[in-house]
Amino acid sequence: MGPRFMGQNKKLVVIDYNMGNVKSVSKAFDLIGCRVVVSNKEEAIKKADYLILPGVGAYSEGMKNLKKFGLVEILNEEVVKNKKLILGICLGMQLMAKQSEEFGKHQGLGWFDAEVRKFRLSTEYKIPHVGWNNINFSKDCPLFNGLKEDPVFYFVHGYHMICNNPDVIMATCDYGGDFTAAIQKGNIFATQFHPEKSQTVGLKLLKNFINLQED
Repeated sequence: MGPRFMGQNKKLVVIDYNMGNVKSVSKAFDLIGCRVVVSNKEEAIKKADYLILPGVGAYSEGMKNLKKFGLVEILNEEVVKNKKLILGICLGMQLMAKQSEEFGKHQGLGWFDAEVRKFRLSTEYKIPHVGWNNINFSKDCPLFNGLKEDPVFYFVHGYHMICNNPDVIMATCDYGGDFTAAIQKGNIFATQFHPEKSQTVGLKLLKNFINLQED
């Protein structure tokens, strides 16, 4: 018998701050039988068992929208203070850094001692980085439980995170050199790739996230 999956008994909130890919993320969790609420309301976020911070687009716009909806304070309270589990995806991961250089310097949530920078690669590598790539992951990170070595995930990004503390790096990807593909610090998890677009392996990762408290 495989590990239990209790996602249907947990409330998961996908945070909607008008930065895209909310529908595809929600659909992916629906496929694994998880009850999903899409919201930017404080009450829903506080009642959630798990949070997802998705996102595609510009860093500055992402932070602007988080502030506009009053989400910075709510997220700091629920995630940093109350230690609620959260998964950031793509831009959602990048916003967890201290700052980004995308179209000028912009301050982020500051949950990780990291900066988001543009790829600086030779001309043989197209920017943005779009497509399927293998990752090399840490077996200590529960997001990757049950996955074979060098799994393939889908990426779409022109910027990447540089972490000053290598201990938080849970996966890397080689695209003209290694870059950070996944991070974790305590209850905070994030991926640069899109698990919701990564077929079976991506759904397995999302299922692992929902199972984190199901010992």
